[in-house]
Amino acid sequence: MVTLNRIYTRTGDDGTTALGSGERRAKYDLRVAAYGTVDETNAAIGVARLHVADTPAIDAMLGRIQNDLFDLGADLAVPEREGKAERLRVVAAQVERLERDIDTLNADLAPLTSFILPGGSPAAAHLHVARTICRRAERVMVELADRPDERVSPAAIQYVNRLSDFLFVAGRAVNGNGARDVLWVPGQNR
Repeated sequence: MVTLNRIYTRTGDDGTTALGSGERRAKYDLRVAAYGTVDETNAAIGVARLHVADTPAIDAMLGRIQNDLFDLGADLAVPEREGKAERLRVVAAQVERLERDIDTLNADLAPLTSFILPGGSPAAAHLHVARTICRRAERVMVELADRPDERVSPAAIQYVNRLSDFLFVAGRAVNGNGARDVLWVPGQNR
């Protein structure tokens, strides 16, 4: 368990922050950006949860996801190093649970005939905001993983990729299983 007795430490006043390994990095470092964007995704999901209270199954799924996102942040905050003891990492079972949740929600959705615009209901709009932030987190994580001196586990990248899919499907689910989706009409305003 983590204990936080003191919120400000002043150690970041020089523009650096400590990773979970104790190593200090610039606050604009790509690894810090990765777990910061995961945290931003988590906050957006927290706002979305305020609007899904009438769908307890989806709220419960989102609650599990928020916990997983802290696991993902911890995973990213402690770089993998050869020969070092393993820390908390995202695992395949978390990805598989997301896939099951997507399949459960998707089973009741009306088929799509077009791309959809974010909206329809406040819950759906907030889930779409969370989805776009999640996609940004994925892009940052993939860029980080592409660097020769950095490592990001495949399960972590798979998790954020599935999460954005989940958020899309959940947005449709809270829109009356797609009945209130706002469809894109290509070239409508030319």
